[in-house]
Amino acid sequence: MIGINFKGLFFDHKGVLAKVDRGTRRVLSKFGAFVRRGARSSIRKRKGASTPGKPPSSHTGLLKKFIFFGYEPRNRSVVIGPVRLNQKIGDAPEALEHGGTSTVVEGGRRRRRKRRITIRARPFMGPAMEKERPKLPAMWAGSVK
Repeated sequence: MIGINFKGLFFDHKGVLAKVDRGTRRVLSKFGAFVRRGARSSIRKRKGASTPGKPPSSHTGLLKKFIFFGYEPRNRSVVIGPVRLNQKIGDAPEALEHGGTSTVVEGGRRRRRKRRITIRARPFMGPAMEKERPKLPAMWAGSVK
């Protein structure tokens, strides 16, 4: 009797899923990097405020510097956006993207006071994603090897 191993000839469920997961991670990570780059490049450093509807101005460079992306394996998705800095008040990045209110601290140490301000939308993440979205199908081509 001749011994033949047929295992390599049939559908290997775990092996295929591992390759699909690896391809998904690569494509979504690349997409996240492109969207992050687009969002960062849309933010200009200048003294004045940007007009509503245009990407925000960066006065200190923190908004531009703290835009990150990360692949989430549990949901097989990518999360892209600015991180919240070490502040207990306000939510400026979200208010910049969608419009809303934020709290501003004014004054020195002795005369410090908080003031609520209204921010009109200055989207920068949404337009960056929409610009890269048409390229996504081409990124999937040949991703599973």
